[in-house]
Amino acid sequence: MNLIRVGSILIFFSITACSSLVLESADFAWPLESVLRVDNEGFVKEERHTLSFDARGLFFEEFGDSTAYLDRDIRIIRDTKGYYFITAQDFKNVYVFVGIDGKMNLNNKIKISEKSMSSPAFNQRSPFIELLNDGGKILLSNMGIENEEGGNEE
Repeated sequence: MNLIRVGSILIFFSITACSSLVLESADFAWPLESVLRVDNEGFVKEERHTLSFDARGLFFEEFGDSTAYLDRDIRIIRDTKGYYFITAQDFKNVYVFVGIDGKMNLNNKIKISEKSMSSPAFNQRSPFIELLNDGGKILLSNMGIENEEGGNEE
């Protein structure tokens, strides 16, 4: 009888050890955007949210210039699903990244305008991210530009 109990307990712990833990109803949103200065090596660092990454590739993707990051700021905000929205002055796009295995992986590149943005800023408008630029407002999700009803605009 004792042998059956011990065996049952071992099987129970073996099964539960193999299952993955999921903590649901997580909200990853940052209430305000962060404006981060790109340093001379191309890195940005956010102390409040413990975030740092090399931004040189982002500026190269946008401008095709390996030194375009010098003396620049980026604007970054995180939505409720954990996606990072990044843009900067003179960008035409908003880049959406997801953090996986210590890397910022591009999820989407959202074309905002044919001309560069002069003064972009982000706000949290859950479940969306609001992009402000030159008096205009655009709702964004990781999928792209959203209309007022929450549907994706093609």
